[in-house]
Amino acid sequence: MSTEFLKVAHAAREAAAELAPLPRAPKDEALRVVADALVAHAAEIVEANAKDVEQARAQGTSEAMIDRLRLDEARVGKIAEAVRQVADLPDPIGEVVRGSTLPNGLELRQLRVPLGVIGIIYEGRPNVTVDAAALCLKSGNAVLLRGSSSAYSSNTALVKVMQDALEGTEVPAGAVQLVPGQTRDSVKELMRARGLVDVLIPRGGASLINSVVEESTVPVIETGVGNCHVYVDAEADVDLAVQILLNAKAQRPSVCNAAETFLVHEDIADAFLPRALSALAEAGVTVHGDERVAGHGSGVVPVTEDDFYAEYLSLDIAAAVVGSLEEAVAHIRKYGSAHTEAIVTRSQRAARRFVSLVDSAAVAVNASTRFTDGGEFGFGAEIGISTQKLHARGPMGLPELTSTKWVYTGEGHLRTSEGTVVAG
Repeated sequence: MSTEFLKVAHAAREAAAELAPLPRAPKDEALRVVADALVAHAAEIVEANAKDVEQARAQGTSEAMIDRLRLDEARVGKIAEAVRQVADLPDPIGEVVRGSTLPNGLELRQLRVPLGVIGIIYEGRPNVTVDAAALCLKSGNAVLLRGSSSAYSSNTALVKVMQDALEGTEVPAGAVQLVPGQTRDSVKELMRARGLVDVLIPRGGASLINSVVEESTVPVIETGVGNCHVYVDAEADVDLAVQILLNAKAQRPSVCNAAETFLVHEDIADAFLPRALSALAEAGVTVHGDERVAGHGSGVVPVTEDDFYAEYLSLDIAAAVVGSLEEAVAHIRKYGSAHTEAIVTRSQRAARRFVSLVDSAAVAVNASTRFTDGGEFGFGAEIGISTQKLHARGPMGLPELTSTKWVYTGEGHLRTSEGTVVAG
């Protein structure tokens, strides 16, 4: 490993040991200081971000991806507000997960503790730099941040502001570190840092996530891409269904909780599709639909198998007519990414069946997929949305960034071949 990487990794390791025993008050105060510093230095953060945006445009990056990259003073203000929200959240560290008094008199408790040093590998969005740092600090963890080279200037500026702010607090400034370098070698170093890094969390596209999962020697919490679905049931309210679909797709198409496919029951297709296709066209959305969808609108593009698998992150959406709720679920299971699926229906029975059959991290009933988000769920900023089934699933907030330790207290308890005895 390079000297530069080892320097930041060891600094994070040392900071994690200092940070872990801190009570809530100094951590909250440090986060508020960081939030104030972000606002105070917003102009220079935006100036650094402008370099990244200019470079992205020169490289022909899509406007959807540039939107994920771009910062202005209003967005910096929202990032700072998310940090303040994290400061206001309950501290999970020290929480008793389980506790009991054993028959032999030992008092047993399972307590939440920090994971230690968390590595975050992520793409594009520089707000993740601050969100991840805030959640890690609040949960008593140090963080090694490896954002994409496309946001390097932005991330460098953000980390410097946070480190400078932490210098005057009880939280060690070394707890927030930017992994040096912009090449894949620095990513590999982070993935191979077993013993220095306790867990890795990749956040980005499928290729990034798969690469980290397959190549890392450090344990990984797998986040997932967002191929989200909206299913319009036979008993849906058409007006409501159109509004939910339009919001799920067009409100902000470049994010992982935007809808990428909608499915409509054949019994309501004639009433729903003309209105939905008109509303989507007015919003600038291109519909990639099957023959039955195309029969209700001249602007529909023929759908392909790849379209159903796609996370467009753009004003595009795949569409199909299905014969039943079960067919919709089968489609979602085949093509979906286990992120978020929504059903629009007036039938409680249909809603319950959809919820029970869909195997995804989040399921929405008569609501937009856009609500699958740590902030919307009341977690403050999120570290990512996990689509795996181990440890953490769905939006990952503070409790998901902890492990546990067992503590048992006795009065001279000794274990013997005959059983427990108490010394004294």
